Formats: sequence, structure tokens, C-alpha cells
Amino acid sequence: MRRWRAENSLLRFLSMSVTHLIESPTKADGAELWRIARDSAKLDLNSPYAYMLWCRDFAESSVVAREDGKAVGFVTGYRRPGEPEVGFVWQVAVDASQRGKGLAGKLLDALYDRLVDAGVRYLETTITPDNEASIRLFTSFAKRWEASVETTVLFDGTDFPGDGEHLPEELYRIGPLKPRNDPGE
Repeated sequence: MRRWRAENSLLRFLSMSVTHLIESPTKADGAELWRIARDSAKLDLNSPYAYMLWCRDFAESSVVAREDGKAVGFVTGYRRPGEPEVGFVWQVAVDASQRGKGLAGKLLDALYDRLVDAGVRYLETTITPDNEASIRLFTSFAKRWEASVETTVLFDGTDFPGDGEHLPEELYRIGPLKPRNDPGE
């Protein structure tokens, strides 16, 4: 089930899975998103301040999953400036207690059901070549959405500061995306 509701004169997106409420984050969620990202031990960790700002400024292009009122997963993203038909996924993280339940895919689907309704036609994200879980997540998303996947190197490892040990960041572009007939699938 998905629906929009007015709250404090803003539209908030809500989606329900079997056990999770999926909705737009609020600035109060920033600390929990930081905790989930930190505990993942996989993501490049941003400052707590960055997650709080993200939840305030990019809430319409991000989602958080809650179980019993507690944040247990999130997707942060934004619409690309100058290319509003592109939604860029910045980070996806799921609490260790929720892994293996398909929550990351449900979060992506809930977010893109909303973004596609608002005119987004492409999902972009970057993935390092060794991140098999993310590669599976996004190629599975493309399959569910019946969309193609194009990959190119966006940032070579030598583009990053330091001793050149950073792997390349490959850009995944998925689309075109169109509204799904039954987004509850």
C-alpha cells in the first residue's frame, strides 16, 4: 500500500511493507541514519551533521524504513541539478537485524514509485567493482522495473585523494523508468 498524506502543509510519502513503514525522513532521523551507515561498516561514513541536513533538505528524494517506530534502513538520494529526470541514489543501508529480508529493494521501489510519479525517468548510482551486494541490488531493481542498465567509470581510483587505493566508482544508469502497473509487487 502506498499513499500521500498532508502533514504540516507538506506532502509525506508513506508505504507499508509486511513489517515496515517506509516514509520520507525528517531531520530528527539524521542521527539514526548516521548510526545505520556507521554500523554497516561498508559505506563511506559522512558526519552526523550531513545526515541531519540530508534528512531536512532531501527528504522528498530519500526514504527511511521503520519497524516499531525505529529507523532500520534508508535510501538517501537527490534529483540531479540541471537533469531533474535523473534521481541519484547516494547511499542505501539496512540495519544488521533486517538484512536478508529484501528491505533494501523495497526501499528503492518505494522511493522510485514516488520519484517516477514526479517525472524521474532514470536512476543513477555509483558502485565500486568489488561491491557485489550493491551490484545485485541495483541490477535486480532494473529487472523489476524492466529497465536497462548502462555502466561507465565515473571516477577512477586515482581521482580520489590519498595513496590511490580507492577503487573506481562505476556509474550505473538505469532506465528509462515508467510507472509500474502494480507498485505493490
